Amino acid sequence: MSSMDTKIIVTGSPQIHSRQSTKKIMWLVSAALAPSAIWGVYLFGLPALWVMMLSIGSAVIIEGLLNKNHAFETLKDGSAFLTGLLIGMNLPPALGSIHYFYIPIAASFFAIFVVKWTFGGLGTNWMNPALAGRVFVFFSWTGAMNHWTLPSRAGLDAISGPTPLGSLKTGLMSIGDNITGPISLLASEGVPVSYKELFLGQIPGCIGEVSALLLLLGAIFLLIKKIITLDIPLSYLLSFSLLIWIFGGKPFGTALFTGDVLFHLLSGGLILGVFFMATDLVTTPLTTKGRIIFGIGCGVLTFLIRFYGSFPEGVSLSIIFMNIFVPLIDYLIKPKRFGIKNNLGGKANA
Repeated sequence: MSSMDTKIIVTGSPQIHSRQSTKKIMWLVSAALAPSAIWGVYLFGLPALWVMMLSIGSAVIIEGLLNKNHAFETLKDGSAFLTGLLIGMNLPPALGSIHYFYIPIAASFFAIFVVKWTFGGLGTNWMNPALAGRVFVFFSWTGAMNHWTLPSRAGLDAISGPTPLGSLKTGLMSIGDNITGPISLLASEGVPVSYKELFLGQIPGCIGEVSALLLLLGAIFLLIKKIITLDIPLSYLLSFSLLIWIFGGKPFGTALFTGDVLFHLLSGGLILGVFFMATDLVTTPLTTKGRIIFGIGCGVLTFLIRFYGSFPEGVSLSIIFMNIFVPLIDYLIKPKRFGIKNNLGGKANA
């Protein structure tokens, strides 16, 4: 057969083949989160395990009921499991009490039914379901969502105690002398904490957010597997760190460019949010430029909420707020279409 007889068949887009699938991506992300989730259960005990089981179990059941004709295929793709896992990791271990068992269930119901399926199911939601579920129960049951437990030590039962960010927010209202930063302020408030404890995860907090080390290892795993890229995490972390460095020392009466960047990077849900929720493929911009803008927006909002808002944490609200702007970002920052002239009458792309 001559070259003139060869037929070239051009099909519709997409024409880029990838070995990745929705099922593979979901289960790989769940695997990357597993060490941090297991550490949270080890640190906070059976109440944390109960919270995780309730959030994952209810998410899977609700997903199956809503898509009952294809329940097995829907559950097999791992999306409901991952949503429930992220919800559980974003909840306080104190919700494992029998008095609060309905809160993880309500969070999963809101995430799966309202945020995911009301808008058409997997891939059509405009907001991160797990974050939406977490924020829903936070504002619905604020008291319970701010009830924290200290990690169990030396065989003793865990007792109540504030998170480092919560203690910092409270301490800034009555700051005294010789206070130069978050670590010294927490020490004066009777909450001694070190960078090592923040990094390893030996502090009060949500079940899966306390260990920066394990979350970073999970993020590296996802980067190696090319599940996530660095455009959103880097722009998020750099914008947030820059603002902390410049203005973070002002509440303590120190000069500009003296903020404790490391403390704020290791505190709260920043690492979990930056690498595992801000990078959600469905609710983030399509282009690299758009994702950088998205990350910068998240970083700026997180700083503003932490320092000037009434809540000590700002990651969840920042990401959800930027989710709202994703359609606008995609509209304003479009890649040039192949073969189409630009608005100035120039030549078509070739």
